[in-house]
Amino acid sequence: MKPVIVLITIACYFALLFVISYFAGRKSDNTSFFTGKRSTPWYLATIAMIGAAISGVTFISVPGMVVNHGYAYLQMCLGFIVGYFVIAFLLVPLFYKRNLTTIYGYLEQRFGGNTHKSGAWFFFVSKMLGAAVRFFVVCVVLQSLVFEPLHIPFIINVCFTILLIWLYTMQGGVKTVIWTDSLKTFCLVTSVVLSIVFIGSTLDLGFTDLVKKVSEHESAKMFYFDDPKAGDYFWKQFLAGVFMVIAMTGLDQDMMQRTMACKNANESKKNMMVSGVMQFFVISLFLILGTVLILFVDYKDGVTIPAKTDELFGLIAWHDSMPLIVGILFILGLVAAAYSAAGSALTSLTTSFTVDILKAHEKQDDAKLTHTRKMVHIAMSVIMGLVIYGFYMISNQDAISAVYQIASYTYGPILGLFTFGMFTKINVRDKWVPVVCVASPVICYFIQFALKEYFDYTMSHELILLNAAVTVLGLFFLRKSGVAHSNVED
Repeated sequence: MKPVIVLITIACYFALLFVISYFAGRKSDNTSFFTGKRSTPWYLATIAMIGAAISGVTFISVPGMVVNHGYAYLQMCLGFIVGYFVIAFLLVPLFYKRNLTTIYGYLEQRFGGNTHKSGAWFFFVSKMLGAAVRFFVVCVVLQSLVFEPLHIPFIINVCFTILLIWLYTMQGGVKTVIWTDSLKTFCLVTSVVLSIVFIGSTLDLGFTDLVKKVSEHESAKMFYFDDPKAGDYFWKQFLAGVFMVIAMTGLDQDMMQRTMACKNANESKKNMMVSGVMQFFVISLFLILGTVLILFVDYKDGVTIPAKTDELFGLIAWHDSMPLIVGILFILGLVAAAYSAAGSALTSLTTSFTVDILKAHEKQDDAKLTHTRKMVHIAMSVIMGLVIYGFYMISNQDAISAVYQIASYTYGPILGLFTFGMFTKINVRDKWVPVVCVASPVICYFIQFALKEYFDYTMSHELILLNAAVTVLGLFFLRKSGVAHSNVED
């Protein structure tokens, strides 16, 4: 019975998704695919951005992380707000003034072709691995709920879901992504809020009692100032949040393709600031849900917290004592988060690879460019499927940690490149920049290991700052005579 319900829920969601993608993608061309023709109202982009920041990993992993980390994640979210304002007032005007198709075009204008391709390749690796981890989590859940009971192997699960994503993103590009992300935001917020309500009702708790129980629960601790060496220490989390969101949103083609679809820089600024603040409250809902799940475990005999806390939400949503609607809401939110995030990643990877690495838009007419874009889109889909299956074979880490660990290594050089380019006027030897970008994560790995081994210091997400700093230092050693024309004031 459960597999049938899950399949019906997925089918209904995809029916709606294909209707939206059809109308959004009508009369679409290459410009629509890459930039959405920069005609999107800021408030629609904001709704899309709120959902875009939430993946299947967030939906599954964040409620579960409350078990071990309380509400410490909100310390990073406070940093996110600051980071969004930095993006709004520093990066958005720069990108709009230069009229970039992808944000990594700035690196070619500032440094040269090798630096441009270094940034694009690091984005490719970052986004491909990050999107694969996020989607892998969802595929594992769907495997246990649907495919395993039907004796269908995991590889078929992956191929089926990747095919669906490819189908609804193949034509419309960014324009489709914005509309489907708006649907995703609505489904996510609705599913989380109603899940809290229904689980609270199962516990015989009214609104006032539920608020009191959650606020007084030991898991609701938000601020951690006790141990500077610990990974949850406030200032480490806050500062990491600022720079993580600058790197993973402001310097990420996937995230910026929505805000760069706004009509002008001022509209884009509004989008960034409002979505940054709203994201804090949406993440808070996921953490509150986590406490409600723990309350259910405490209340219900025979229910225990699983060893892997990512499984907590799904376990309780489909518990025998829970109304069927909670299980359906869980699947709806999970599918909305996962498929939209993967579709968005495929669109941005296709755009960046076609424009930044192949430079097809400079070499081909519109008909040939369309053919190249579609071939790249297929290739990105296949690669993502293979990476997801690879994670299935080797993964043993909780997903939210894996995502930020990958980001700390792969987005650090991108952050360093943009920081050096925007805040100095120094020219560098462009041909050696790829060496610096590759060396920086390797050096940081050994520094992280040494700090833990010899000083008992756990380096958390602040690793991205160290990575960026090492990249900046490396670029400084590559300096050459002459002053660059482009800087932050552009």
